[in-house]
Amino acid sequence: MNEAIAKRVMSWLRGSIDEASKEEIKRLQTQDPAALADAFYRDLEFGTGGLRGVMGVGTNRMNKYTVGMATQGFSNYLKACFPEGVSVAIAHDSRNNSRFFAETTAHVFAANGIRVFLFESLRPTPELSFAIRKLGCKGGVVCTASHNPKEYNGYKAYWDDGSQLVSPHDKNVIAEVEKIQSIEEVRWSGGDALINTLGKEMDEAYIEMVAGLSIYPEVIRSQKDLKIVYTPIHGTGITLVPAVLRRFGFEDIQIVQEQAIPDGNFPTVAYPNPEESEAMHYGLRLAQQMDADILCGTDPDADRLAIGVKNDQGEWVLMNGNQTAVLAFNYLLEARREKGIDSPNDMVVTTIVTTPMIDAIAKQYGVNYYRVLTGFKWIADLIRQKESNEKYVIGGEESFGLMIGDQVRDKDGVSAVALLCEMAAYEKQKGRSLYQKMIDLYVQYGCYQEYLLSITKKGMDGQQQIADMMERFRQNPPVSINGVSVISVLDFASGIQQNLPSGTSSVIDLPRSNVLQFVLSDKTIISARPSGTEPKIKFYVSVHASLSKAGDYDKVASLLNDRIKGIVADLNL
Repeated sequence: MNEAIAKRVMSWLRGSIDEASKEEIKRLQTQDPAALADAFYRDLEFGTGGLRGVMGVGTNRMNKYTVGMATQGFSNYLKACFPEGVSVAIAHDSRNNSRFFAETTAHVFAANGIRVFLFESLRPTPELSFAIRKLGCKGGVVCTASHNPKEYNGYKAYWDDGSQLVSPHDKNVIAEVEKIQSIEEVRWSGGDALINTLGKEMDEAYIEMVAGLSIYPEVIRSQKDLKIVYTPIHGTGITLVPAVLRRFGFEDIQIVQEQAIPDGNFPTVAYPNPEESEAMHYGLRLAQQMDADILCGTDPDADRLAIGVKNDQGEWVLMNGNQTAVLAFNYLLEARREKGIDSPNDMVVTTIVTTPMIDAIAKQYGVNYYRVLTGFKWIADLIRQKESNEKYVIGGEESFGLMIGDQVRDKDGVSAVALLCEMAAYEKQKGRSLYQKMIDLYVQYGCYQEYLLSITKKGMDGQQQIADMMERFRQNPPVSINGVSVISVLDFASGIQQNLPSGTSSVIDLPRSNVLQFVLSDKTIISARPSGTEPKIKFYVSVHASLSKAGDYDKVASLLNDRIKGIVADLNL
């Protein structure tokens, strides 16, 4: 163990931490020095989205002390920005220690003279965003690690519009958190009278808001027996999703009982992520048994969703995030036009790594469409910029997230489940499934296929390995990939787009972000993006081809899949 790490360890052993934590440090000193070094080799980074990490003792872990120090820094910044008075809302998911971290956060805020609205028990992240706006709070926190494995927890910070922090507040809060060098600087107690409880009244307000998003309630009335299977994957969705579906008018809602009870150990899955087929296994089985019309699943904090549908052979398949977004965007634009509730200044928003098929749909309907950096905080930021002149309808990204309407400013799996079920009813009334609708859209707009490769680099040098990988791509960008020439390289970190055939460059009108994107002559798009919260790098591949008729889908999809395999092999990923 190097001297810097040993110094960090000793500062905790000599400091005011609890005895149980000190005993755990001593145990690691004798039994697992490598784990102790990893727990103390750095401070757990408070990034632009907050904290996320493995739970345990140490400066590089999620625990009472790292959460308290982060909250003290956030408190200092909120009070500086709003000297007339500050209130915050706090929520948490079903993860182990989430309630404890939420209460710790509440006590530190309150000790700093900040009024706190703390949910009485676990609630979905989107309700936290809604509550901030509803109560006029200046900020908020949700304790969650989203879809990470059970060892993780996290802390997401929000601003007064219900969105996660963007510039300048993100960097400014990070600076204030970094100023807190010791747990002795944290105000831990003394303001309990400022802590208020949120419960059923806020739930009802949120449910009513979501119900107001329905476009075709009359279709639901005629299709109220639509067979819906839902799994919360041991998370917070169970608190609101069934209630929202019933408020919409659906009556046949089957809950996956094996995953119905909130449990931070996530006993039925290794990875509580609805993007993974393993996490949706029980739901797929029940959907098949029930001969359901749609399967829906949400992650532990219910901001992401996944759906399953039957293909033309009667087999259950999971839609990927891009397909789900395409269905949702198209439904809102199509249904709003049919109902006559669209407007000439409608706008939709997606991200730089989401399928370009959404762009084609938006063009067809003549609505304004925008691409922003990955993350719903950027969608919310664009709404702020445009809301005086344009009407936001929907935003979404490939990572199984949708944000419908502007009363929640973060991705919302609860309203997304309701919308997808209404869409299934809408298509069923027309005599087709969501799967058949997806193929029809491919025939109309072209068959788009996307692939995500995620590479994790663990350990103390993991982040450096990822940085080295990005630097190699920047210094030696490929001139061709899988035999197809690269015509454009977009470096979102420098804000420069290079056109390789002409040798010219242009400015990318987006905030800076560590993302590289390669556009090929056949319009294939390949993006490389390191995660901001985990030691991993993600590669996104988007290919497409024309589809003349629905019966050719399997053949065209197979050809596109082969193209993707060739790209991944050529990049040696």
